[in-house]
Amino acid sequence: MKYELELNMKEVGSNVVFNTITLNTFKVNIVERYSDKSNLKPKLCEVHFKVRTLDDRILEKKDGNVNTYIRGEGFTNYINLKNIFSSPYYKKKLISPKKAEEDLVHFILSMVVLNYEFN
Repeated sequence: MKYELELNMKEVGSNVVFNTITLNTFKVNIVERYSDKSNLKPKLCEVHFKVRTLDDRILEKKDGNVNTYIRGEGFTNYINLKNIFSSPYYKKKLISPKKAEEDLVHFILSMVVLNYEFN
């Protein structure tokens, strides 16, 4: 499956980061909210995502809502997967960048499959 992962960095003065996974027929917009606007010690406090078609039409979940919040064990797994991208092992290419991206994309897609119904 072909995908494009766009990971953005937290900007100074902002507590929100937008990431996107684009696939052949839809894209997933991931929103990360941090507890602190400074870059000293930002703490990820909330993650949610929306699924859109390629022409930016928002798809509804099985329950009729549009946002899916990642909570509990899934939130912990997401943090661990995201932390790989800032680790020294990743920066020194001791961890395969392709493998790290695939792990994050597969995790998000598993959440999409659980919450959305595709025709």
